[in-house]
Amino acid sequence: MYALVADVERYPEFLPLCEGLAIRSRKERDGRELLVADMTVGYKAIRETFTTQVLLNPAEEAIDVKYLDGPFRYLDNRWRFEPLGEGRCNVHFFIDYEFKSRILGALMGSMFDRAFHMFSEAFEKRADTIYGN
Repeated sequence: MYALVADVERYPEFLPLCEGLAIRSRKERDGRELLVADMTVGYKAIRETFTTQVLLNPAEEAIDVKYLDGPFRYLDNRWRFEPLGEGRCNVHFFIDYEFKSRILGALMGSMFDRAFHMFSEAFEKRADTIYGN
């Protein structure tokens, strides 16, 4: 599952609301990879792009996302993968955010909440597609 989540460039193929993802830069050091990426999300006529720094740490099976720029006041996102054996794992997903604009928050806030809850289902379906049941 770590590899599936770390493959951020594929997000537009299966994640709700994700309309595009572009990697600005990619650096590797000490077995870790640091990406700066722009993600475009949309709902009906609203489109927003935000920039994050993504630290991929395969040795610790951890992904940390740091918000850099866009429509949020802040965004904190962390993934942890706990192997259970036999090709199974527990996925610990945390996200917290707040929009800069109250109007945008009112328009997209509840929809974003639902979308983030749908993320786990989208990743599970993607894992079934790639790895089988």
